[in-house]
Amino acid sequence: MRIFVSLLFCFFLLACEDAAKPKPKAYLALEYPEPSYDKISSNCPYTFQVNRNTIVKPGKAGNPCWLDVEYPNMKGTIFITYQPVRNNLEKLLIDAQKLPLEHTIKADEIEGDTYINKRHETYGTFYEVKGDAASQAQFYLTDSTTHFLTGSIYFRAKPNFDSIVPAAAYLKEDIRHLMETVEWK
Repeated sequence: MRIFVSLLFCFFLLACEDAAKPKPKAYLALEYPEPSYDKISSNCPYTFQVNRNTIVKPGKAGNPCWLDVEYPNMKGTIFITYQPVRNNLEKLLIDAQKLPLEHTIKADEIEGDTYINKRHETYGTFYEVKGDAASQAQFYLTDSTTHFLTGSIYFRAKPNFDSIVPAAAYLKEDIRHLMETVEWK
């Protein structure tokens, strides 16, 4: 009987303990400053607003209307390219739509949102790329007759979606703001 009572007592002691649970996965708690925007001025046939925490530089291709919008604290850049439409709109659209598809090997999902701003005559698509792809967001805008603008976010780091989620989300909001403020000259 003593053995039975002792075993019963041990059973109750062990049964009352919390079971070991694995810790949930967590994201880095990174905080970025509230964005505020300034309109860029250039000799290019377009303008838009960029975050004040960026550095706008000429693009490396030598085209004066290609810009790099750098986020030094996040090691990220939005690469902007501009091309005039000269009876080549279909080719420009195909090239712009092909670019996000190049990331399908590493991407878990690619979502495209149509963008229309009749007041500024800007029409295009915003692509959000989820997963370990090199670019987390891309877009193109056009007025369908004269102007064609594209942009892509890239980070100077190995693509690891879990570690760049906060920075990618911040830059995606900035890229949307950029799209909403594009005006053709």
